[in-house]
Amino acid sequence: MRRNQRSAFTLVEIMVVVVIIGLLAALAIPALNRVKHRSQISRFANDLRVFSQGLETMMLEIGALPGDPGSGSLAGGHAQLGEYIKASTSLGGVWDIDSGDFGVRCVVGVDFGSSPSATELASLIDVDALIEDSNLETRAFRGFESNRRGYLVLE
Repeated sequence: MRRNQRSAFTLVEIMVVVVIIGLLAALAIPALNRVKHRSQISRFANDLRVFSQGLETMMLEIGALPGDPGSGSLAGGHAQLGEYIKASTSLGGVWDIDSGDFGVRCVVGVDFGSSPSATELASLIDVDALIEDSNLETRAFRGFESNRRGYLVLE
């Protein structure tokens, strides 16, 4: 008597494969999130540098800094900057230019609208570590109000 043999996977074999795939995903997802976070930090720091260099160039060419249009706004009387700069940042919040506030001539930074969340604040500390010294109270990249962090262009 001949048995009818079918080649197929057993339920146990399929479950083992599913468990292995789940373990690989559990290891890969946090690594992908870390890479995404680092890329957001790098993008923000690079955008900040480019933005501040653009303002320095504007100062040299025009002889004036853009006016302060108010919290969370770009460019004041130089609306053409809005054509080249996306208003929101990679970390949340919006780009902001402050001229004549806080005892400095020009600051380019990010305005969160309210105090930054713990995650946003940790991201800003990571940006400061990339740019300077991981201290948001000193040097060029620092906090100016509870909801604003900026990079000092001209003191």
